[in-house]
Amino acid sequence: MALEPDRWSRWLLERRDAGDERQRSAILDGLAPIRERVLTHAEPLDGATLLDVGTGDGLIGLAALERVGGGGTVIFSDISDALLGHVHAAVARRGLLDRAQFVSTGAEDLAEIPDGSVDIVTTRSVLAYVSERSRALEAMWRVLRPRGRISLFEPINSLMFPEPQDRFWGYDVGAVTELADKVKASYGGLSEPASAAMLDFDDRDLVALAEAAGFTRIHLELHVDVEAGASLDAIGIDALLDSAPNPLAPTARESIAAALTPAEQERFVAGLRRAVQEGDRLRRSAVAYLVASKPG
Repeated sequence: MALEPDRWSRWLLERRDAGDERQRSAILDGLAPIRERVLTHAEPLDGATLLDVGTGDGLIGLAALERVGGGGTVIFSDISDALLGHVHAAVARRGLLDRAQFVSTGAEDLAEIPDGSVDIVTTRSVLAYVSERSRALEAMWRVLRPRGRISLFEPINSLMFPEPQDRFWGYDVGAVTELADKVKASYGGLSEPASAAMLDFDDRDLVALAEAAGFTRIHLELHVDVEAGASLDAIGIDALLDSAPNPLAPTARESIAAALTPAEQERFVAGLRRAVQEGDRLRRSAVAYLVASKPG
């Protein structure tokens, strides 16, 4: 498989955690409950053919390999050949290539997946990057067998952004609010235009899209949390500065450099460092789990 890096692979394998192993472990620990809930909602899995759309680094699909058993199949699909190569290597290390397939295709049409060929479709933060979500839900419906089902996880960013003015990535930067405003504004200028799709839908839209696509027995769980602290806190200031919140955005350091003068950068980073050291962070999260079935 081609391994040429792209923005998706660079983010998942490098920019999400700034190459910091401790930060990577913290992120994966935070994602583990999401993986378990998505797969639990997808049960029963034994002997099933599961299509993991936008598989990324294989968070959902790799765990599904054990659950589908020797009689099942996991189809890892993604638009990134580099990530498919990464996951292929991970499956090979497990000695489970006989129950895996790898397909390069977009979520909007799943063009390489035959009609009525899978039992379950899973996603984790995929529709947030898709502007034509109706097409994606219709494609999922098409590839499912009768009585097949979807188990999706999506962040509902529109309920939590923009952040309060005195917060930056959740940290209290009230002492340098005017600088934080400049940095936040630079994110918009440096982020790719496609990132707008991450904020233009909510949980009600997901239900409406699933219903319009033909799904029945639709169930959505919305989890909204605002609390002090978080399992995904940066291990240190450098990991925070050199990580990016998503594949379409700059790192914090890149945004700070673009928005502030050298003197302002020093002042802002000092304030942010103080907040990180004190653990003064407010976690704000809104996520949805969607489960639905195709009529039999």
